Amino acid sequence: MVEYTGINHLAMVTGDMDGTIRFWRDLLGMRLVTGLGHPGYRHYFFEITGHDMIAFFEWPGVEPLDEKDHGFPVKGKAAFDHISFEVAGEEDLWELKDKLEAADFWCSEVVDHGFIHSIYTFDPNNIPIEFSAPVPEVDIRRTPVMVDVEPSAEALKGSEPQPGVWPEVTAPTPVEERAVYEGEGDKIREAVEKALLP
Repeated sequence: MVEYTGINHLAMVTGDMDGTIRFWRDLLGMRLVTGLGHPGYRHYFFEITGHDMIAFFEWPGVEPLDEKDHGFPVKGKAAFDHISFEVAGEEDLWELKDKLEAADFWCSEVVDHGFIHSIYTFDPNNIPIEFSAPVPEVDIRRTPVMVDVEPSAEALKGSEPQPGVWPEVTAPTPVEERAVYEGEGDKIREAVEKALLP
């Protein structure tokens, strides 16, 4: 049985890598752990946790999305590229490849990305999916590297968040003014409590 270990990375798209680096690395504090690229192409990875990452392709001419509320359908411009699910090891990739092909789903060959080996497929909705197995001897979180032959100006400043890029918070929200607005929380909590009853 395949052992899933979580989301390896979410792959998004930007037309402005430097602005993206300043937001994700400098404002949100996510380390830039690797950058791949050559003229006309960049693919940079930011560390969300010790396990999870978000990545961005830089494509010339890509425009930001029109502003919309979270979870509401939209037509036109989009930022989503694919989801990468991490599996425990190489054997899991081959097991998945065999299962996908046996079920008549297209599946790529295993691709060596240096720090992960990956296969690619599409779900029945044509959502592009990647499955990634870590390469044990290459840990880009422990040893960030930049192999873009022409790194962006911000990437040249390194993997760690840069101080002084954004204004410091001078008026944090007082505890008495902090509020959590109603979503689906009660339904989830009630279902969990019900499931835990003997």
